[in-house]
Amino acid sequence: MRSRTGSKKTAKTPTDDSGKEPDVCLIEVGGTVGDIESSVFLEALRQFQFRVGTENFLLSFVSLVPILSDEQKTKPTQHGVKDLRSLGLSPSVIFCRCKEELEMATRQKISDFCHVPADHVLSVHDVKNVYQVPILLQQQGLHAMIYQHLKLDTPCDPDLGDWANVANKMESWTDTVQICLIGKYNGLQDSYLSIIKALRHAAIACEHKLDLQWVEATDLEEHQDTMTGESWEKVKNCQGVIVPGGFGNRGFDGKVLAARYCRENNKPYLGVCLGFQAVVVEYARNVLGLEGANSTEFDEKSPHPVVFFMPEIDKETMGGNMRLGSRVTKFTHPVIDEATGATSILQKLYGGTEMVHERHRHRYEVNPDYVDQINDGGLKLVGRDETGTRMEVAEIPGHPYYVGVQYHPEFKSRPLIPSPPFRGLLLAACGKLESYLAAEQQ
Repeated sequence: MRSRTGSKKTAKTPTDDSGKEPDVCLIEVGGTVGDIESSVFLEALRQFQFRVGTENFLLSFVSLVPILSDEQKTKPTQHGVKDLRSLGLSPSVIFCRCKEELEMATRQKISDFCHVPADHVLSVHDVKNVYQVPILLQQQGLHAMIYQHLKLDTPCDPDLGDWANVANKMESWTDTVQICLIGKYNGLQDSYLSIIKALRHAAIACEHKLDLQWVEATDLEEHQDTMTGESWEKVKNCQGVIVPGGFGNRGFDGKVLAARYCRENNKPYLGVCLGFQAVVVEYARNVLGLEGANSTEFDEKSPHPVVFFMPEIDKETMGGNMRLGSRVTKFTHPVIDEATGATSILQKLYGGTEMVHERHRHRYEVNPDYVDQINDGGLKLVGRDETGTRMEVAEIPGHPYYVGVQYHPEFKSRPLIPSPPFRGLLLAACGKLESYLAAEQQ
C-alpha cells in the first residue's frame, strides 16, 4: 500500500543537515473515525503498526468532551474509540478537548470504557491563548508517556522556559498593532492561515496584540476614484498593510491600488508573491509612466509586460509545473541608494547575510527586460536568484517599510523565530523598526 510505504519512507527522512534518521515521526490523520475519506489511511496505519511493532508505534486520539446540563459527556469519546478499535487500532493516549478542565471522574470513566490508563487521558481545555497548550500537556506528563512507550534512548525533559515566558506574558500586553490584509479569499480565512500565523509570530516579537483587519481587494476597486467606504477607511486607518499571494485576475487591481496608497502615504507595506508583483506593476504604471503595464497572467497583450510567464514553464501542462520549494535568494546590492548610502532593510532583518533560503510557489516573475528601468526609477530589486536573472526582493529606499518578496516567507515563520519580512512589517507598524535595526548592528 502506497500510504504505508510512504509513511515508512517519510519517517526515515533526515530533517536537518546531520543526515541522521529522526528518532520520532509524527503522522496526523484528520477527519473523524468512520469517514470514508480517511479509511484507507487508517488501514495503512494499522498495517504500519503491525510491521514496526506496538513498541515503536504510539497512537493518540483527539476527542470532544461536550458539556451538557453542567455535565461532561464521554459518549462521543467512547464511540470514537470503539470505532477505532474495530479497525484494528487502539489508542495509548486520548486528548480530550473540553471547555473546562477534565474532572477526575470523567477521566476515570473514559479510562474504564476505552481501555486507557487514567493518567493517559489528557485534558486539553480552553486556555487564554493557544501557546499555553504545550505547557498544559507538559504539566500532564505527555513527554514522559512518549519517552516510556517508545523506549527512547535519550531522556526527554523539554525546557519550555522561553516558550512559557512568552505565552504567559502575552496576556499582559496592552498595546495593539492594526494590520490590513488585502485578499481575495477572505470568505474562507483559513486560506491565509500561514500568513495569519506569521503575523502573530511577528506581533509576539514586538510585544503587541495583533488586530487583523480584512479587506476585499475588489472593494478597493469599486471606490478607487473617491477612496471612500469601509474598506478604504480600514486601509487608511491601519498601521500596516500586507498583500498575500493568489492567482487570477479578480482583485489584482485592488492590490495594486493598495500598493500605491502605501507607497504614496509612507504606510508600511509587505507584498508576498502576487503582492510583490503588484508592487512592480504599480510602480511601472504610476512612477515609470509605462501605460498599460501589467502581468501577462492578466493581460497577454500588455504593451509593457513587466511581469511575465517564466520561460522554462510549460503553459500547456498546468499541473505540477510551478517553481516550487526552497530556493536561494542573494542580496545583490549592499548599498541600494548611492545618494543617501541606504542599505537593504530586509537584508538587515535577515542579520546581514548575503543569501537566504526561502520557499517558492509561482509561475510568473519580473520581466528581465525591465529590470534596469525599474531599478533606475527608484524601486530597487535587491534580491535575486543564484543566476542573478530572477528578481525576488524589491524595496524603496527612504520609505518606512515598503518591501515585496516573490517567495513565501510565512512558511518558515515560528512562534519564537518570526519570519524577518513579517517582523519588519510589524516593527515598522509599531514604530520600532529603526531602534531594532540600530540595536542589531551594535
